[in-house]
Parts: sequence; C-alpha cells; structure tokens
Amino acid sequence: MENVRHVFIINPAAGKSDRSAELKEMIRQAAGKRGEEYEIFLTERPGHAREIAAEQCRRYPEKTVRIYACGGDGTLNEVVNGAARCENAAVTSYPSGSGNDFIRLFGADASAFADIGRLLEGSEREIDFIESEYGTSVNILSVGLDARVAEGGAKYKRLPLVNGHGAYMLSALEHIIRGMHRRYNIEVDGVDLSGKYCMIVAANGQYYGGGFNPVPDADICDGLMDVLLVKAMSRLSAAKVIGAYKRGGYKELPQYIKHIRARELTVCADSPMAINFDGEILRAGRISMRVAAKKLRFIVPAGI
Repeated sequence: MENVRHVFIINPAAGKSDRSAELKEMIRQAAGKRGEEYEIFLTERPGHAREIAAEQCRRYPEKTVRIYACGGDGTLNEVVNGAARCENAAVTSYPSGSGNDFIRLFGADASAFADIGRLLEGSEREIDFIESEYGTSVNILSVGLDARVAEGGAKYKRLPLVNGHGAYMLSALEHIIRGMHRRYNIEVDGVDLSGKYCMIVAANGQYYGGGFNPVPDADICDGLMDVLLVKAMSRLSAAKVIGAYKRGGYKELPQYIKHIRARELTVCADSPMAINFDGEILRAGRISMRVAAKKLRFIVPAGI
C-alpha cells in the first residue's frame, strides 16, 4: 500500500494480564516484513487511545492512517471516537480484551482479527456507527438496567476465575434484586414512546455483555439502529424475558420487548441515567443519538 501509515494502539490494561510486550513483538515481525511505515503506542490512562487516534489523523493528513485497536471493545470505542470524523482514517480491532463483542458479528471469521498479518493486508468497508452529544458507539449504545449492570460488572471482573460473561451475569443478578425499571421520556424518529422501561438499547452490532445477542439480525451497513425497548416487568418474569433477550428472541415476547428500526432516538429521565457506550459508562439526564450511515472505514482481515 502506498502512502499508508499503520498505527497500533495497545491497551496494557485490557484482558486479564498485560500482553503489550508479546503484541509489540508480533507487530514488529508482521509489519516489519512489509517495509511500510508503522508505529506502536501504549495507552497510559482512560481516554488515551482516543487522543492518540485523533492526533495521528491530524498529524498525517496526506496519508491513510490505519489504526489497530489492540484491546477490548472499550479500546475500539476510544479509537472510533478519535477517528470517526477523520476522512483519512480507517480502524479495526485486534482482540486482546475480555469481551471483544463487536467482531463476533463476523461469526467463524472473527478469529481472523487475531492475525496481524491478515489485518495488515485487509480491505476497508464503510460501516455505520451511532453518534450522540457525548460521543460515538460502533456497537451498542444503551440506557438503563444493562448499563447499570455493565457499570457494576467491573468489580466482578477482578474476582479470580470470573471472565467477562461471568462478571456480567453476577452484576445482572445484583441489579435485578435491587430494582429493574424506571420512567423514561423516549422519542423514536419523532414518535413519543415514554413510559416505564427496564432498558433502552440502540444496536449497531449484534453482541455485547460478554455474549448477549439481543438483535442477531442487526446490520452494520443498513443505515439504521435496531432499537429494543424492554418494558417494566416483575422479578418473576425477569428470568424468562432476559433469557429471550439474551439469545435474540425479542419476537417471542412482544408484550415485554418492542423492536423498532430507527434513525434517531432521544432518552430523558428526571435524574442521571447510566449510559453504556460499548462498555464505557457515563451518567447524564438526557441523550440524543442518531445513525451516521456508512461514515466509518473499518478494516476487515484479508480473506473475509
């Protein structure tokens, strides 16, 4: 490739242990053979991957800057937030975190993302992402119970023998016991759907939470969000509803789960809400989100 700069951003805190030394050696072996310009960065704090991605795009406007997020979904989210509006940027994921849910939509081919050589030779596809006043999401942007669960899951990930999915399930149990729903003011493509809900999910990708697959037919190139509005329910109903939700069976329980394909969604509450951006959590009383259709160049490994 001519006039291309390869930028590898490694998150040493991703996953159970620091793999940065191993990854740096793998990158040097794979990228060094190609004789192309590349650089490796290690993140030092939350938000650093976003800063690096944005700075690299600004510094090299005459080049195609291909950015490899080496970490989990949170690292990919930071890179996308830094590069999404840069016309010279393309991004991808090298999975070394505890979740890596976004690339699971590629099915059996997802394993190819762990091959640095195939990523370096990969092609670029134009895909959607979700944007808001607080940042962007390439995978899932959600409000309510699942965001509170993701927020609480961090403490369970520190326990021995608990993986990403196990931490998510333990946190889910905790928050079901503590209370699941509240009132939200919701507008979907201009239609008022306010009421009591457990959670509001806007999906671009298909998987999150260490393996939840709520919208298995979500398409990252269709210019639409798959919105799931999960209504208030009793704790006795929760196991059945969450089980269906987890495996993508929202059509089985229309009395609890409403599915809408939409371009815009606004959610408000009378106190700060937990909001989930691909596993990164913030709190705010209002959020407006919309689809940025085919505005992100995403690198797919060679052979897919």
